[in-house]
Amino acid sequence: MALPYRGAFAPRTAVFEGSVYGWVIGIGTPVVYVLGLLHAYDAIMKTRTAQGATAWAISLVTIPLVAIPLYWIFGRAKFDEYIQALRGLDEEIEVRLGDARRGVLAEFLAHPEDERGELQAFHRLATLPFTRANGARLLINGEATFEAIFAAIERAERYVLAQFYIIHDDEVGRQFKERLLAKARQGVPVYLLYDEIGCYGLPRAYVDELREAGVRVSDFGGKRSWLGRFRLNFRNHRKIVVVDGVRGYMGGLNVGDEYLGRDPKIGPWRDTHIALEGPSVQGLQYAFLKDWYYGRGEVIEVTWEAAPAEADLCALVLASGPADRLETCGLLFAHAIESAERRVWIATPYFVPDGAVLGALQLAALRGVDVRLLMPRKTDAWMFKYVPYAYLPDVTRAGVKAYLYEEGFMHQKVLLVDDDYAAVSTANLDNRSFRLNFELTVLLYDGGFCGEVERMLEADLARATEITEADLERHPFGFRLAVQATRLMSPVL
Repeated sequence: MALPYRGAFAPRTAVFEGSVYGWVIGIGTPVVYVLGLLHAYDAIMKTRTAQGATAWAISLVTIPLVAIPLYWIFGRAKFDEYIQALRGLDEEIEVRLGDARRGVLAEFLAHPEDERGELQAFHRLATLPFTRANGARLLINGEATFEAIFAAIERAERYVLAQFYIIHDDEVGRQFKERLLAKARQGVPVYLLYDEIGCYGLPRAYVDELREAGVRVSDFGGKRSWLGRFRLNFRNHRKIVVVDGVRGYMGGLNVGDEYLGRDPKIGPWRDTHIALEGPSVQGLQYAFLKDWYYGRGEVIEVTWEAAPAEADLCALVLASGPADRLETCGLLFAHAIESAERRVWIATPYFVPDGAVLGALQLAALRGVDVRLLMPRKTDAWMFKYVPYAYLPDVTRAGVKAYLYEEGFMHQKVLLVDDDYAAVSTANLDNRSFRLNFELTVLLYDGGFCGEVERMLEADLARATEITEADLERHPFGFRLAVQATRLMSPVL
């Protein structure tokens, strides 16, 4: 009797299991497609470009199970959680910041727009205004940069604010850590903020040692919601050090041995940082406070006393990111190029421009402006070996002079316009910096500083080779195919 019973039971089990499976599929499939439609609506309403909205909408409707998770990570145009979080910061700090604007900072207000009307756009894009009585010093390459930053930290008396996209646990990273530990043990408040994507390889022991010594450490994601943690596309690419509210440092260098040319795979590393003194340091400080508040939900007590520097440079600090009402970073570069009358020189490690910047470069060259674009021949990311060549023919045909830096990898982000203003930035000339990353740019309106930048870039150009339209046409078929294939990834590069 056992055998017939078991035979009869088995089909009923299979049918039962099949019915449950079918029920799940029957209910789950429509739910997934409804979610796909809702996400497609969100993409149509919020995606920056018509092409992007079309691509997302089609994929979300046709393959929602695959496209929805990708849309959470790559599809959002605005970092809504950052915007929501900073409403709390505005309520807590705006009173003090307003006092600083009306009080100490008002004493150092500059009005360069009276002389160059186009500078009004930069002024209106920034949170804090142009100020005078600033000092600025170019820090060329890692030796000068780390020497200046480490010395400033050692002299700190009131507080240290430090923020980097990448921190490595190598020789330079440990030297950086030791200085933060020493200050914390002296009772000086020390705050360290890092991007969790850029620092994915940083050991927990590195961070734990800092915390145990009293350093306040946070990743940028901090208290982000579980859904927010899927949005890996928004990265904090800023590099900031502020000491006592009177000395500041920013630019292209992160914390790691490769920035001193010690990585044998990359070789010599060419980069530029800037040391600031005077009221402009408040702009660096405010950018850090906003990012810290997003990460930790805390307002740091700092000084808003704007001590004048011995020099008298006119400077503006412009923080940009995916939470801005406007596409601040892209507008900055497009306007700078469009406003050039005699020359615009740009050094960037990654050249993946959007349509506005690409058109601005072409038109500047066509109207006779000396447009020079300096990029590295060697790159630290394989896709950037190809994708810039998708755009170089467009600019060289218009008369832009493109140069490839030959002595190792060039990572600096520098802009020079006429003899009037120059910028040192954390932003690359690509879509990620324009729209997806949190970036920082210091703009200096001063002929003397422009002369220093000019001499620096002339030395770099002497180590570079000009690439012509004919050179670009000689690439083999396989290279050209890789160029067009990687161009498809340009929106998130």
